[in-house]
Amino acid sequence: MKKYIFLVLLCVSVTAFSQQKMISKSGNVTFEASVPSFEEVKATNQSVTVVLNPVTGEIASLALMKGFRFKVALMEEHFNENYIESDKYPKAIFKGKIEGFDANSLTANPKDFIIKGKLELHGKSVDVNASAKMSKTASGINLVSNFSVNASDFNISIPSIVKNKVANKVSIQLEAVLK
Repeated sequence: MKKYIFLVLLCVSVTAFSQQKMISKSGNVTFEASVPSFEEVKATNQSVTVVLNPVTGEIASLALMKGFRFKVALMEEHFNENYIESDKYPKAIFKGKIEGFDANSLTANPKDFIIKGKLELHGKSVDVNASAKMSKTASGINLVSNFSVNASDFNISIPSIVKNKVANKVSIQLEAVLK
């Protein structure tokens, strides 16, 4: 009987906690490290997980590195094998907090926020401040965030042979609908 009561309480508590979080498993992350006059260095991952605690404003995101798709297959291969080393560092993780976040204040008109946190990539963790626009939609909370990082901050070296064709400063955009 005690085990049965324990299981019921466990199920109720898990349900209560899971209702506090909003999640998207189909977020889009696009990054670009293009240099003018050379071939576009851009990739998109359309299966990024984003979790938001609407009570505290805490936010986390996970992107599998092998999920990024390039227009040119050879770029994707070089990205995974030579730059990101996806077998050794398979994911990028962001954990942070949205400053001044109040889910009740969101409307259909996008509101500006700053997200402060840490991005873990390629075995390194770097502080990130990202601008974000958030709005309430019929399907949840819409999030669009933009920020830049330097590849060198994550010990990602760009070989001298392509240094003029790939930017060290990488622009990143995240889009997700949290439900």
